[in-house]
Amino acid sequence: MELPAPLRQAVDRILEKIPLPELKQAAKTLSDRYRAELRDGRLHMAQDMAVKAYLATRLPATYAAVRASLDTLNAARPDFAPQTLLDVGAGPGTVLWATNDLWPDLEQAVLLEASAAVRKVGETLAADAITTRTVWRAGDVTTDLADLRPADLVTCAYVLDEIVPASLPKMVDRLWQLTTDTLLIVEPGTPAGWQRILAVRAQLIAAGAHLLAPCPHEAPCPLTAPDWCHFSRRVARSRLHRLAKDADVPWEDEKFIFVAASRQPTASHAARVIAPPKSGSGKVLLKLCREDGTATEQLFTKRDGAEFKLARRLDWGDRLASE
Repeated sequence: MELPAPLRQAVDRILEKIPLPELKQAAKTLSDRYRAELRDGRLHMAQDMAVKAYLATRLPATYAAVRASLDTLNAARPDFAPQTLLDVGAGPGTVLWATNDLWPDLEQAVLLEASAAVRKVGETLAADAITTRTVWRAGDVTTDLADLRPADLVTCAYVLDEIVPASLPKMVDRLWQLTTDTLLIVEPGTPAGWQRILAVRAQLIAAGAHLLAPCPHEAPCPLTAPDWCHFSRRVARSRLHRLAKDADVPWEDEKFIFVAASRQPTASHAARVIAPPKSGSGKVLLKLCREDGTATEQLFTKRDGAEFKLARRLDWGDRLASE
């Protein structure tokens, strides 16, 4: 997956003539903070160079994860076409770009972001390319949600890992109150990210939400540590991206986990592939999370006819639509 052309071009203009050593150092510092999940009271992207490092090295991956999550949501609710968006912890507008790409008729978006440096860059990126009426608001995701207006689609992507755990239940409760239709929360695809999504999932179910994706059921998650639920999306790296990360290959795999919940139930609850398929000559083994709340492996062979033909086309994260 690649960034939309207008976004990629806007990023390239911002990153022109940035000294590579400075960008590499800022990228390393930013990466170290994300990996450590630091909660030291400082914003990860308070400084202009940190924002530029994010654009070069993290924006393509977070965009891919958000867009993949939105695609899965859309497959579960093909009738859903939001007119309004509220994105909490918006960064440089990653969710806005992904949402606008999927639903170009989106009318209005409110983006809450604490960092002034990030808001400035986000406004610059979207200025000549996004037609959605967009309002950027300064605010902390844990303390400044009270006066926001509800929206059809409420999103919170790659934010919970920066929040003190004790603050999460109140924050999630407020996000759900602000949701008139669908709430999407995306996190890094780490065991810790999965645990945060599990907590959000349980809280939303208790509040009466209907799970749209990725789970085909509302029973307790059948996976146990050291296993964990997550998905992956391959992301194209630009030349500058490779240079900033001292990377050789022109791509990277972004691991992510998400939960999409709605006030409207979904009609489809097909099993979902929750691990990379294992293929062999005339056979494919799929690990499936099923509607009955179990997770099992199922072997499909040529003897299964049409089911085998379907199974061998499925990828990690796809639904077993024949069920």
